[in-house]
Amino acid sequence: MCMDHKIICKCGKRDASFNFKNEIMPPETIETLYCPDCSGDADLDASRMIQDNGWVIHFDMDVAGLYGKRLPAHEAEKVSPELLFDEGYVTWRGVYPGDHIDSVHERQELAKLAKTDPKKYFQEMKSWAVTRMARLKDQGWRKADEQ
Repeated sequence: MCMDHKIICKCGKRDASFNFKNEIMPPETIETLYCPDCSGDADLDASRMIQDNGWVIHFDMDVAGLYGKRLPAHEAEKVSPELLFDEGYVTWRGVYPGDHIDSVHERQELAKLAKTDPKKYFQEMKSWAVTRMARLKDQGWRKADEQ
């Protein structure tokens, strides 16, 4: 089960929703979130932080280490910001902050086709998904690069 948790960035201008895969890691694993407006204030430390297209997540690696014992054995010994984010233990809800909201709006527009032309709807939906991920990858979103 994945629950959504919204965290406000350090400057308070933006927020991001996070998933915590199987609730293995608690929300306290995120020490500080920096949006593109305040990420310049972050003293980057690759052992505790991850960057994603202007956003920076500062992990509390002490908390991650404590809860890391709950990870599968092959991952428990190598807890890192990359593992936490890329394997979904502490990651955006969607491909980027706000993706879960934006993608719903985009799909709602396409859903209108389903009632009038189902075949075209399926073609458009497939095209939308492929084009969208390529666009997000070009924009530099880390999770889009995994697809």
